[in-house]
Amino acid sequence: MSRFKNFLQTSVDATKRALTWNVENLMPPAEKIIFNFGSKEELQKWHLYSDSQYGGLSSASLETKDCGIGFRGVFSGNLSSDVAPEARLKINRSGFCGMRSKKFNGFIDLDSYDTIMMKVKGDGRSYISTIYTENWVNSPGKEEDNSWQAFLFVPKGDWHIAKIPLDDYLPTWRGSIIDANMEMNPARVVGMSLSVNAEGGIPGTKIGTGDFQLEIDCIKAISCRFCRN
Repeated sequence: MSRFKNFLQTSVDATKRALTWNVENLMPPAEKIIFNFGSKEELQKWHLYSDSQYGGLSSASLETKDCGIGFRGVFSGNLSSDVAPEARLKINRSGFCGMRSKKFNGFIDLDSYDTIMMKVKGDGRSYISTIYTENWVNSPGKEEDNSWQAFLFVPKGDWHIAKIPLDDYLPTWRGSIIDANMEMNPARVVGMSLSVNAEGGIPGTKIGTGDFQLEIDCIKAISCRFCRN
């Protein structure tokens, strides 16, 4: 009988270990690194855009900076409301710059997460964080990805951990919010971008033309259902 009890207990313990292993392996990682700017190669995943493509005079650059303990990305430039004389009848607005990731090879699945976290160092301006998802809202024949945007305020000075819940991202069409009851599909993310405008943003932040600079350490997806502050 004692031998049988020992065998039974051993079987129960083994079953518990197997169930625990299965549950742990089904759980997603606590965070998912989307971009890590710790190397120069990371910049090859991005491209720049600005109003200069349409005749505006804003300019932007994306470089790496050696901080002594590793590299960081630096998105900087100058916002201008002026336009080239020959483009004054062609351009609708000016004073914007952005950095957009090249389209992912397929898509990334963020369905297990609820928050985008960024470690950044800025200049007191508001930036715009954009998530691009696979096109399933637009009508057939339109190739543009669906875009979802939220403001990112970066205090001037020290490194700052910014957390933006996915629920805060609003559907947009070419920079304008869409007045529609729509939900993002976080399982089909195809790209991201960060941009800055001379006008608009969170009240009380720095606005207007002039220089801007945003240092970026990393962009991650995290699960923060109980730590939204």
